[in-house]
Amino acid sequence: MAAKKKSKALSEKQGVEKLPSLSQDAAAKIKEKRKQVKEASTITKKLIEGDKTALSQAITLIESTAIKHQAIAKAIIEQCLPYSNNAIRIGITGVPGVGKSTFIESFGKLLITENYKVAVLAVDPSSSVSKGSILGDKTRMEELVKEDHAFIRPSASGSSLGGVARKTREAIILCEAAGFNCILIETVGVGQSETAVHSMTDFFLLLKLAGAGDELQGIKRGIMEMADAIVINKADGDNVKAAKLAKTEFNRALHLYPPKESGWVPKTLTCSAITSEGVDSIFKMLQLYFTEVKENKYFQEKRNQQNKYWFLQTIKETLQRDFFEKPSVKKELELQLNKLQRQETTPFEAAQKILELR
Repeated sequence: MAAKKKSKALSEKQGVEKLPSLSQDAAAKIKEKRKQVKEASTITKKLIEGDKTALSQAITLIESTAIKHQAIAKAIIEQCLPYSNNAIRIGITGVPGVGKSTFIESFGKLLITENYKVAVLAVDPSSSVSKGSILGDKTRMEELVKEDHAFIRPSASGSSLGGVARKTREAIILCEAAGFNCILIETVGVGQSETAVHSMTDFFLLLKLAGAGDELQGIKRGIMEMADAIVINKADGDNVKAAKLAKTEFNRALHLYPPKESGWVPKTLTCSAITSEGVDSIFKMLQLYFTEVKENKYFQEKRNQQNKYWFLQTIKETLQRDFFEKPSVKKELELQLNKLQRQETTPFEAAQKILELR
């Protein structure tokens, strides 16, 4: 009887000991959630006050793939949304060597004199081998980076197509919440996939070089028909004549394209980013553009279209990620890849086998 009582007491004691372990797990989760919310609120508060360090920290969090960082990043974006959507967004693209960074520095300095706060989101190409990027835009814009009303953030493109980094869209929201009213997005370079930037900016500026054998390539459909303006850079010294000739050629080419929905007629200008000659003309053209598209209501219409695009794009990316995370899909994927290597199936048959697991 005594042994039975002892066993019952021990059992009750063990039961009591088990309960705290469950409540401790729950308490730990609640504590972690509160910690994340508090951390997000602290960063957001500083960011909204214009703290560049907090802005950099927030962008790092949204670019992180760590689950604990994603939770904080989501909270920051939600808290920043009411303070965004109040800036002009300009995409700047062109072939490597066209002088994008030099142009952005010259143009950014002019914008600051016109009472703009400028954020530059520069996307560096990632190595397909090492996956690394130089991220050297701050060193190339050594004068602009010193300005109080400027913020430069280089990001690696990673595996993203479209010439922009994976989280550039969210970074725009954060920059706007931090009080930057002009966002300049420098893309990787011109290519067939260099189009995502067009779906997140209000104005698309294409930089070109004169006498680089690029005129015929530029006339091809694709990147050029999306451009709201073409700027022939490096129009200085002995290159002035060639730049003027290129301007004429590109003007002719622009007439081959159908009218834009905005009603805006794309312009071709020349400039020298080094001497800043012609940069003021580009600013005046931008003023004219934004006046025109705001009056005819196209500005807001395009923003609505962009929101719809990124809404659908986010669903697509999330479904794709979740699909490939399924254990059954991972197992079948490995099996089909081995079959492909042994040439026992075709890519199409293998894909169909994977898709049957939806």
